Amino acid sequence: MVEHTYKAAGVDLDAAADVKRRIEAIAAPTRGPQVLSGAGGFGAMYSLAGFREPVLVASTDGVGSKLKLAASMQRYRTIGEDLVNACVNDVLVSGAKPLFFLDYIAVGALEVPVVEELLEGMARACVEAECSLVGGETAQMPGLYGQGEFDVAGFVVGAVEKSEIVDGSTVAKGDVLLGLPSNGLHTNGYSLVRDILGLDEDPSLLREYYPEVDGTLGDALLAPHRPYFQAVRRIAPLVKAMAHTTGGGLVENIPRVLPDGLGARFDTTSWAAPPIFQLLREMGNISIDEMYRVFNMGLGFVVVCDKSKVVQVIGLVPEASVVGEVVEHAAGERVLLD
Repeated sequence: MVEHTYKAAGVDLDAAADVKRRIEAIAAPTRGPQVLSGAGGFGAMYSLAGFREPVLVASTDGVGSKLKLAASMQRYRTIGEDLVNACVNDVLVSGAKPLFFLDYIAVGALEVPVVEELLEGMARACVEAECSLVGGETAQMPGLYGQGEFDVAGFVVGAVEKSEIVDGSTVAKGDVLLGLPSNGLHTNGYSLVRDILGLDEDPSLLREYYPEVDGTLGDALLAPHRPYFQAVRRIAPLVKAMAHTTGGGLVENIPRVLPDGLGARFDTTSWAAPPIFQLLREMGNISIDEMYRVFNMGLGFVVVCDKSKVVQVIGLVPEASVVGEVVEHAAGERVLLD
């Protein structure tokens, strides 16, 4: 009778143990004294301190089909950064400070160097966001994922004083929209990109040089999702609302933070989108309306403030620029693109 083993079935416990050892070394620099347990336990412990009336803010996200491009390029570190920043930027919208982050990695077969590269990117982003990487799960699932296939998800918990929550409730007509630039697609729109470029059939296009983006197409498309923690922490007390431009672009994300009866009018000539957007539009013959509904189009984060605060906000974050204003909204689209 054939002797069956877990390893022969596709699950390598020795490799899993190796990953756990590597995780501890990679995550250690992200942890402060609030983290009371290291990797390897059944649950991470975090001591919440420094708040009088804390409200916890949690978010979870993935990086979508950008993973397929990373696999084609065999570059995974920026995917780890993408994962953390996509989650952290979401909790920033409420004015929260990110506290700790956990990851979930599901693989067909455990490739230790790939997982290590992902975790290095996560740790780098956690340090930038002053957020502790407290743990996670790496699951080997042969048969569910093919060779070289995997998926990742991230989970972040932050906290904000109840009296300091930014919820958009005081936004009024005439308030100003300020945009913080993106550096590319971040983590949205990649299914459309793969479709128009035919990357699933022939990924070689990723390695071609394009003068429009001053590099290869792969370099431009794998630019990591920008973190906004350092900027937002300086201006959160001055703003009325914030929006992270993720799936749905400006058209769907800005209305999420505006009171009923109000909309946003953008002056699309007031900022310059990274060249990758125009290149994709031309290559895919994509309408401008579709571009703004799918992509961030150069604004990764938008804040709303009173006119009297504009100079102060820009003084604290010089990369911020006025991109529009809050207007009355009666019917139709709540985001107007001029």
